[in-house]
Amino acid sequence: MWITGALWIARRRGLICWSTVSSSSPGASGIAAFFDLDKTIIAKSSAFVFSRAFFQEGLINRRAVLKSTYAQFMYLLAGADTEQMERMRAHITAQCTGWDIAQVTAIVEETLHDIVDPLVYAEATELIAAHHQRGEDIIVVSASGVEVVAPIAKMIGATHTVATRMGTHDGRYTGDVEFYCAGENKALAARRLAEEQGYDMQHCHAYSDSITDLPLLEAVGHPTAVNPDRALRREAVARGWPVLTFSNPVSLRTRIPAPSGAQIAAAVGLGAAAAAGVAWYGLRRRQR
Repeated sequence: MWITGALWIARRRGLICWSTVSSSSPGASGIAAFFDLDKTIIAKSSAFVFSRAFFQEGLINRRAVLKSTYAQFMYLLAGADTEQMERMRAHITAQCTGWDIAQVTAIVEETLHDIVDPLVYAEATELIAAHHQRGEDIIVVSASGVEVVAPIAKMIGATHTVATRMGTHDGRYTGDVEFYCAGENKALAARRLAEEQGYDMQHCHAYSDSITDLPLLEAVGHPTAVNPDRALRREAVARGWPVLTFSNPVSLRTRIPAPSGAQIAAAVGLGAAAAAGVAWYGLRRRQR
């Protein structure tokens, strides 16, 4: 009862952000497959990919770029736990406060295709196609911003996307995160969407690489770990969940149109700042 009430309030206030990204009608099966984005559908963390472009335009410094390269490497090796994600979020909000949305928009419009080109796993697209063939909906659930996630979700044939929303005012980022789609929030949003769309969560599927998505995986009847970090691998083995390895990314260059600048601006404020944010925390932790 508390979960339903809390979700209704959050959705009513516009804090949970999802959108329909496919013109197709919802699947007749009453079943959905929930996919995380980073390291589950795409081969890298979307939080890091814009760091060099933002350095070139003066939004972050050279040290932040070097740290983001290191952080991407560490993320690919081990992922991020809940404590790391919370520290990262705090640093992200400080990093992007006051950034000009128009400047961010221009940078992303010019660099999106080159940066996000070869990232989608072929294995993920095949799995998504199999769900479609069974008449099941595809939901992309990501901690990245909805305006960046939605175009990728549309390209792979998703029905809905659920993602993070950043706060803005007078053309600048406020430093607030109105809805952070991570951890328990992912599971809450998934349940709310299931309630609205009539999905039976006990028959639904979920795919993720990170232990931080354990609440989402626990919320469905058919959880699967994909390229899991060590903590999630241990959980999956202990619970008898399937473990998949995706290793064959394919180019998006000819398959996905660039989203408009107005659509991606809010999300990139979160994602680009994370390049410095996670790196900062990773180095600080290593130095302890």
